[in-house]
Amino acid sequence: MVAALLLVLVLLPLGASQQAEARVASIVIEAKSGRVLHALNADTRNYPASLTKMMTLYLVFDALEEGSLSLDEKLPVSKRAAGMSPSKLGLQPGKTIRTEDAILSLITKSANDAAVVLAEHIGGTEIEFARLMTAKAATLNMNNTTFRNASGLPNKGQLSSARDMATLSQALFFNHSKYYAYFNTQNFSYGGRKYTNHNRLLKKLSGTDGIKTGYIRASGFNVAASTKRNGIRLITVVFGGQTGAQRDYRAVKLTEAAFAKLASEQAEKKLLAEASTVEENTNAKEAGGVRSALSLVQEARASQVREVVSTESKRKGLWGIQVGAFSSDERAQAALALARNAVAETLATARSVLEPVPGTVGPLQRAQFHGLSKSGAYNTCAALRKTGLDCLILAGTP
Repeated sequence: MVAALLLVLVLLPLGASQQAEARVASIVIEAKSGRVLHALNADTRNYPASLTKMMTLYLVFDALEEGSLSLDEKLPVSKRAAGMSPSKLGLQPGKTIRTEDAILSLITKSANDAAVVLAEHIGGTEIEFARLMTAKAATLNMNNTTFRNASGLPNKGQLSSARDMATLSQALFFNHSKYYAYFNTQNFSYGGRKYTNHNRLLKKLSGTDGIKTGYIRASGFNVAASTKRNGIRLITVVFGGQTGAQRDYRAVKLTEAAFAKLASEQAEKKLLAEASTVEENTNAKEAGGVRSALSLVQEARASQVREVVSTESKRKGLWGIQVGAFSSDERAQAALALARNAVAETLATARSVLEPVPGTVGPLQRAQFHGLSKSGAYNTCAALRKTGLDCLILAGTP
């Protein structure tokens, strides 16, 4: 149930030197339009952890585009880079690493030593590189973001927000499409060792092809994910997971709910278009009281809390819900499946019913669920509306 996804999670304790307070935050946007489909504490400033490396890579891709850096270029490893805290490759001072290997190590292993190698090569020092990162964030309208290092390791001044990280994910996809495929790298081998991408959503969430995970104690578990289905790309960002599994679960549920919302909107547009055609062709019978498909859809959209009694709900104590009226059995069944998937907890055992609508121009089927308690009907409708789906309560006989 979507409502359950929005519970405030127990926060991990912060170190004494850290001033910001980690909070659960999340956002889902449609990548092309930027439309926000879900937001919770989306502008709260939190520690980005290794999501920071997305900006490090953005500047690396800038340098590759400009020609000031090449993929085969061998970058020197400084003593400072080699001395970074894990996660890292274990680079040795005085040695070198290819640019492409450094890129892949950031994406899969989230290697802090390789992040500093890239930062020092482009910025001269990591401090100067962080200034470049912050300046780039400003040009991308990431208004709640300040960077202090290239890795995301703890720093009380390194702050961002779920919305800003979604903006950065969006910019990486559209502004650096040539290099975006790196974020879909499943495995990376270096120095005789094989590293698996930390981003488990690449396998857990259908259509996901990037982009990054992150964790420090002060932030909890973070993720930014980009998922494409049926020509639509969504970007989901979650901050503050208590565990990696919890973070991933929340990202999956939010993404699925957003796709369900878009599918519902698309189905409604088609239905309204069909209904408009029906109404235009309605004869004098319509004026005499025959209800068109359009009037039924408009009524369902307006009936957010109204109770109605259907044929199936006439038996004493029987409650149900209606998720729409459709011009074909196929669409009605699709709506039932969509609703059952969105609120599986209460609809898994509910009985689905297609109830013909009498006195309409053309076939029209009400898609309904029955066998719910009164509270179950209300709670289920509330959950479905939060995902963007229609829902009408079918009252049992008192």
